[in-house]
Amino acid sequence: MTGYALSAGQVRTNLKSYRSDGSATMIENLSEEQLEGILEAIPVEISFVDENDLVKFWNKHETRIFKRPISVIGKSVQNCHPKQSVDKVNQILSDFKSGRRDSAEFWINLGERKIYIRYFAVRDKAGGYLGTLEATQDITEIKRIEGEKRLLEY
Repeated sequence: MTGYALSAGQVRTNLKSYRSDGSATMIENLSEEQLEGILEAIPVEISFVDENDLVKFWNKHETRIFKRPISVIGKSVQNCHPKQSVDKVNQILSDFKSGRRDSAEFWINLGERKIYIRYFAVRDKAGGYLGTLEATQDITEIKRIEGEKRLLEY
C-alpha cells in the first residue's frame, strides 16, 4: 500500500520491542497487509509522535484533513504546528510525559466541517511514556445523527 510514513511491518516491530516480558501480542495474529488495511480503514486519522517528540507515523496519507509531507517523519512535532500554538503543543506533551494528563481534546470549524482532534498519551504497561497518539476526525455527519439505526435495518 502507498501513503505510509512507516510500514505496518515497522509498526509491528516497534510494538514488539515495547513488550518487556517477551510475550506475544494480538498484533502478531495479523499479516502486514491486514494491519495496513486496518490502519487505512479506521474512520479516524491517526499520527504517532515518540517520547522524543519526533513524528514517527500517520495513516491516510493521501486523504488527510491536515496534509503533511513525508519529509516530516523523524522531525520534531513542534515543526508541524503553527508558531502560535507551539507553546500549547509543548504543554500537552509535558503534561503527558509527567503523567498529569492522559488526553486532551479540541474541535475546530474548517469551512462547513467540524473537526474533532484528540491527543492521547501512549504508555507502556508500567505507565512509562512512549509517545503521543493524535486522532483527528471530521464529525460533521456524525453530529447530524438522530434517533437510531439498528443492525437489523441493514
